[in-house]
Amino acid sequence: MTDQERASTEELRSHEPVRIVLADDHEVVRGGLQLLLDAEPDFEVVAQAGDVDGARRHVRGHHPDVLVLDLNMPGEPALDAIPGLRADEPATQIVVLTMRDDLGFVEEARRAGALGYVLKDAPGSELVHAIRLAAAGESYLNRHLASRLVVARTLGHNWD
Repeated sequence: MTDQERASTEELRSHEPVRIVLADDHEVVRGGLQLLLDAEPDFEVVAQAGDVDGARRHVRGHHPDVLVLDLNMPGEPALDAIPGLRADEPATQIVVLTMRDDLGFVEEARRAGALGYVLKDAPGSELVHAIRLAAAGESYLNRHLASRLVVARTLGHNWD
């Protein structure tokens, strides 16, 4: 994390914990994320889900500040569920955590209402930063993907 990101993260911390729901179909991934996020004094993981339906139930039941959502889960496609999740709980921001580095998915997730997009091979500090930004209503896009997106747009690629 750069000094600028660290300073920005410090500014975003509030007195109330950021309440988080984790949604990933791999229990070991959810457990690792739980450990990572529990180490942050201003974070509280309130629930975990292994599929989109579970994520929806937990978001409706817990009204978290942030939903960390894997795109590749069984059942309903997570990408298709984002608009409904946002409509059900407009105060809950969504951070996508995925292995999908395809720019089309990035654009679709952002258009659907996700504020953050983090790749699973990123350092844990990147996810922490993205969650804090999303909780504050700000967006985050993995730097590598952001650079690729700028180049693609410069070359005239449009996903609409």
